Amino acid sequence: MDTSPKRKAIEASAFVLFGFGLSQVIRLAGNIALTRLLAPELFGLLNIARVFVVGIWLFSDIGLGPAIVRSERADEPVFLNTVWTLQVIRGGVISALCVIIAYPVSLVYKEPKLFLVVIAIGALEIPSAFLSTALPLLNKRLQQRRLTQMELAIQCASLACMIATAYFYRSVWALLLGELLGNVIRLVWSHRINAECPNRFALEREAAKEVISFGKWILLSTAMNFLATQADRMLLGKLFTLGWFGVYSVAINLAELPKQVVSRLSSSVLFPLISSYARFPREELREKIRKPRGKILPLVALGLALFSCFGDIAIRILYDQRYDAAAWMLPILAIGMWPLVLVATVDGCLLSLGKPKFIAYGNLAKFLYMLVAIPLSFKLWSYKGAIAAVALNDIPSYVIINYGLKKERLSFMKQDAWSSLVLAAATAALLGARYALGLGFPGDPLHLFGR
Repeated sequence: MDTSPKRKAIEASAFVLFGFGLSQVIRLAGNIALTRLLAPELFGLLNIARVFVVGIWLFSDIGLGPAIVRSERADEPVFLNTVWTLQVIRGGVISALCVIIAYPVSLVYKEPKLFLVVIAIGALEIPSAFLSTALPLLNKRLQQRRLTQMELAIQCASLACMIATAYFYRSVWALLLGELLGNVIRLVWSHRINAECPNRFALEREAAKEVISFGKWILLSTAMNFLATQADRMLLGKLFTLGWFGVYSVAINLAELPKQVVSRLSSSVLFPLISSYARFPREELREKIRKPRGKILPLVALGLALFSCFGDIAIRILYDQRYDAAAWMLPILAIGMWPLVLVATVDGCLLSLGKPKFIAYGNLAKFLYMLVAIPLSFKLWSYKGAIAAVALNDIPSYVIINYGLKKERLSFMKQDAWSSLVLAAATAALLGARYALGLGFPGDPLHLFGR
């Protein structure tokens, strides 16, 4: 049997893509069912609460999973137990901080229901804090088959619980109960994988020093990542009505699908693979990344063009009239994902080389851009102006991360340019085909839906 890194990477990529594709089909079906049962305001409420919990989670992230993936001590029980102990401590801190911020958040957004929802989402972190280190080890060894099977089974159980509960109780608690069930199943499953060498509380000084030394830039990077990726939710949650914010949540979740495909491949396959090549000469490392990236980007570009040109039709078919505004939001947000897709396929290089500071600086630039652009655009051009500002938010981070790659002699700018031409050509061709079919342009009202 061929066990070469290339063969393992191909197999892992296949399972990641299969798992992600099936997961999104399940997610979409569940989302459609839940939007029929629950009002848009409930999705808006949950997304506002989740922004702050995710913020605490990211501001406390010292890269425990990536530390296992890149460490040469990943097979030593004392190292794994130290990482697990730090993970449990972090989970407890996150849950406690959620209790502390719950009331102020409810005051800022003038929504009393947020108080209990924020506390509940924080409590969901408790099962996650005790997850076995077997999961990042499977990722390190590119054993994506087992991870994919586990996550799909958990998703189905969690979604079934959400739908059943929402059918009887039209409340935001239906969504949280399903998530809790999924987290508990994942916890039990992870420890069954690790049954022969279970995690125990331990804190070895050298192991903790290695993790924290690697994690200090991860902490800054993920903190900046929170500000960069959640600033739109924080700002729009304040600027938009709760109903409009719920509609935006539907549109942005769909628009981020291409990015999620690439991010999943990057974290589950490219990062472990690049970590194994990190000591190679720069030119050789660059070549090993350039070839698979050159195959991925044109395919993503075609998918993104198709999504941005015809995604609004899917919105009108799958969702009722309350979500019609998502039809014009989706094309704008989808095409704006391209710079992020380009970055997601190469930022693992900087992480593997121990240079995550450029990722942190890029995320900071993105956050500062949104802090100014979103409120200003909303004031000048209302909802469409704010959505356009969100669509352009990845350009600052793209520039800075590519500056870092150039300094490390790992620039992929030429490959980016060719892939962008593929995206532009595909988008133009699909827009022409759509117009020729009498469907107008993306976001236009379509008479065939009778609304």
